[in-house]
Amino acid sequence: MANILLLETSTQVCSVALGTDNGIVAIREAHDQQSHSELITVFIEEVLHEAQIGFAALDAVAVSKGPGSYTGLRIGVSTAKGICYACDIPLIAVDTLQALAAGMKSAVENGEQLSGYILSPMIDARRMEVYNALFNDALQRLGATCAVIVNEHSFETELIDNTVYFAGDGAAKCMPLWSGNENARFLPDVLPSAIWMNPFAQIAFQTGNIENLAYFEPFYLKDFVAGIPKVKGL
Repeated sequence: MANILLLETSTQVCSVALGTDNGIVAIREAHDQQSHSELITVFIEEVLHEAQIGFAALDAVAVSKGPGSYTGLRIGVSTAKGICYACDIPLIAVDTLQALAAGMKSAVENGEQLSGYILSPMIDARRMEVYNALFNDALQRLGATCAVIVNEHSFETELIDNTVYFAGDGAAKCMPLWSGNENARFLPDVLPSAIWMNPFAQIAFQTGNIENLAYFEPFYLKDFVAGIPKVKGL
């Protein structure tokens, strides 16, 4: 049984969990924006304490690799790398949007065997832009991850003949655009979580799909652009 520490910090959600091939053993989450650096180490300690294990019992650390918040991703990856170096264990990277799609699938089906729908997880990229990828009901990717500027014509082709579910912190800005389209369904309570990372992390561990600890970088998708300082004289 692999004990994998799961870290999700790609959005305003700070989520830490301990997963095994039997499921989630312990989890801590907060939705407070810009609190990741304060909470992540506390959550890790609490999760390990609840599971009654120490760092030495960890087999790997899995981190949500993006796309998402530049700062959030840096915090998650740097924390994961630090633990991996200290404990001499492998680093696993989990696609943020695919993990979110898994959470959406769970919410949509809720124990039923449904099919024929499309999942559209969205991460807020500011203004009317989102990071997005489309998945079918088997969680197979239907296209590349991309940054999309959403408007009333976005996803027109998919919405013609398919029920499309939208979730994530980028989906809220789309709700007014497609409120009259019965094929557009929204899952406002489904957000990135370490819970949804576990199945992907376990498979990666079992198959040896691990990252190069020295060279791994988050998947930012877009280059980071620093804001203009608002201090007089700068």
